[in-house]
Amino acid sequence: MEIFEELQARGLIAQVTDEKEIRDLINNGGAKFYIGFDPTADSLHVGHFMALCLMKRLQMAGNKPVVLLGGGTGMIGDPSGRTDMRAMMTTETIEHNCECFKKQIEKFIKFGEDDAIVVNNADWLLNLKYVDMLREVGTCFSVNNMLRAECYKQRMERGLSFFEFNYMIMQSYDFWYLNEHYGCNMQFGGDDQWSNMLAGTNLIRKKSGKDAYAMTITLLMNSEGKKMGKTAKGAVWLDPNKTSPFEFYQYWRNVNDADVMKCIRMLTFIPIEEIEEMDKWDDSRINEKKEILAFELTSLVHGKEEAQKAKEVSLSLFSGNGNDENMPTTEIEESSLTDGEINVVDLLIACKLGASKGEIRRLIQQGGVTVNEEKVSSPELKFTKQNLIDGVKIRKGKKIFHKAIIK
Repeated sequence: MEIFEELQARGLIAQVTDEKEIRDLINNGGAKFYIGFDPTADSLHVGHFMALCLMKRLQMAGNKPVVLLGGGTGMIGDPSGRTDMRAMMTTETIEHNCECFKKQIEKFIKFGEDDAIVVNNADWLLNLKYVDMLREVGTCFSVNNMLRAECYKQRMERGLSFFEFNYMIMQSYDFWYLNEHYGCNMQFGGDDQWSNMLAGTNLIRKKSGKDAYAMTITLLMNSEGKKMGKTAKGAVWLDPNKTSPFEFYQYWRNVNDADVMKCIRMLTFIPIEEIEEMDKWDDSRINEKKEILAFELTSLVHGKEEAQKAKEVSLSLFSGNGNDENMPTTEIEESSLTDGEINVVDLLIACKLGASKGEIRRLIQQGGVTVNEEKVSSPELKFTKQNLIDGVKIRKGKKIFHKAIIK
């Protein structure tokens, strides 16, 4: 199966500008494509995971990736699908985040003179003069068309700053610049980015008269795509210091039953033929599918050794054997104790197992918290320093395990 047809079979393709041309280009290894990553944190999260997997698939088929780090666009808000304005970051923070992204992406993509390259749009965007940019590309954009774009329509009622309004032009300028200076002929991104990507493709065609193409990825879990990577504790990061391999494994082990096969198709590198066979499995094997998904993705991000450890811990915990060697752990400061004790509600807050004390109290009242294999019946339960020296094992709901120890 050719790569374009495989992407279709995996349900990855949402929209394309020119299907025949794109099919021929990527099937013959002729695409030099870019995907952009705005450095809004010091780690990539699972919301970036689809893009990384797509980039890897296309490189394996002979196409050349261009990793675009948004050191320039990271200084401006991105209105795509957002209802609030992105917080401003310092130049130093953006540069640090870009370096963190690059190190993580290197685990997925092969870089080198004849392989993938990494560029930073700060190198050209930050040197632009406003009037020069207006003269260079301003006439290629219709304000009427821009306002019809879904990413802006969603913001119009709540207010759209001119600062954010420029984002489409900046992203389009990136594609034009990469086309002119690096021979980049294709752009990939999530289907929420279609308006911006189409604008960049049209800019190249109008200004340079060259062929340029855009293809968007179907957001995983459709309407749930924006929630991808979110848990009660926050984002699911690719950095093991922010989300441990066990937590990463558990995230995928606990996806909704209806989404398991979709995730396996879109994110794993299991051959399509094997996936089609799995699709025929009886519903009683749903947990086996989830374990395969979790193991495959944890292996991709953290390596097979860590994936195997996470699998063994998960099986041990759910079987009641209690092996907690690799369980996510929070070290509690002794200063957090009052008269040598800490309340169960404060303990769960310290472990980031709830957004508020009220939420945790309600969970306890509903019987949703177990500590050291005993259900917690009262939010007034307290633990001593000695308890924390021994280690307090917490189970939230049926699937979230955590351990608290004294620092």
